[in-house]
Amino acid sequence: MSKKGKVLVAMSGGIDSTVAALMLHKEGYEVIGITMKTWDYATSVAANSKKETGCCNLDSFNDARQAAVEHGFPHFILDIRDEFGDFVIENFVEEYLAGRTPNPCVMCNTHIKWRALLKRADALGCDFIATGHYAQIHQHTNGRYFIRKGLDETKDQSYVLWGLQQDLLSRTLLPLGTYHKTEIRQMAHDFGYPELAKKNESYEICFVPDNDYRGFLKRRVDGLEEKVDGGNFIDSTGKILGKHKGYPFYTIGQRKGLDIALGFPAFVTGIEPETNTVILGTEEQLLKQEMLVTKINWLKYNGVDDSNMEAITKIRYKDKGAISTLTSTENGVKVVFFDNVKGIAPGQSAVFYENDDVIGGGIIQRNPLSSI
Repeated sequence: MSKKGKVLVAMSGGIDSTVAALMLHKEGYEVIGITMKTWDYATSVAANSKKETGCCNLDSFNDARQAAVEHGFPHFILDIRDEFGDFVIENFVEEYLAGRTPNPCVMCNTHIKWRALLKRADALGCDFIATGHYAQIHQHTNGRYFIRKGLDETKDQSYVLWGLQQDLLSRTLLPLGTYHKTEIRQMAHDFGYPELAKKNESYEICFVPDNDYRGFLKRRVDGLEEKVDGGNFIDSTGKILGKHKGYPFYTIGQRKGLDIALGFPAFVTGIEPETNTVILGTEEQLLKQEMLVTKINWLKYNGVDDSNMEAITKIRYKDKGAISTLTSTENGVKVVFFDNVKGIAPGQSAVFYENDDVIGGGIIQRNPLSSI
């Protein structure tokens, strides 16, 4: 038994998770690699699509297994399609049908991937679980574990990890958090895997590898296109501007693909699923100052420590964040930005930061102003 302990490492077959496993192995941990099969490729893309990318294809499984075998540690493939599909994919579909914009990676990390890893880690007698995410885990003087941004801000993945609870964080290792991507690519070379450094990275949703979420919804929900086609585009006053292809196929802030000419740049500013209505407006009408966030998971602190805690709040993955105040309400956390922010999308995650540390996060509600 290694003095450092036994760790179960999630290996997708890509450069980051492979290097993470090899780093821990080199550092003296007893490593077990595991690759999770989360979805069926054949049921997720159009019948005529030949594209197979991401982490759930046979080549990726083989790449992960090969690295483990060559370095002398065991590797398993774990089939969690039932666990994944029942929650992540159904939530993805339900959110779009409710007029919201989901973030399936957050849902997967929060409810499926880490729990599945920890369950198998316990069964295998592992002390820790590990992934190749670019983020850090620290313990505050108050005893709570929290996520800190990865050192490489261009790769930082702290935003998608806000939902991890304390029991998960206390047993998670994130070995890439203090490195830059360029250093990881060099490590792949040094470990003898130069092809990994050249391997394309996928930024798509794993179960929508053709990046066509509209097509996925149509294939997943029988008769959806016929049910929602022909709803109205309206403006903020209720004036009908034209017809659209169905409210689930639009997202807040969308400008391209509206197929309507209004004489000015139009954006989706609201979605009303009850009436199959999509509201269009100007870019200025996308600006909001307040929102309500629910389903909160607190990390660094156990809640808002005063009536107006100040934080940097990010409303999407690539958002730089904006200064805001957080106030606890009976419905969730009211967030008031110092300046208006653009494109608050219900269903997306709001993540609260204190400098580089994640205070907590939650899900943006559909009608933030009216529900506070």
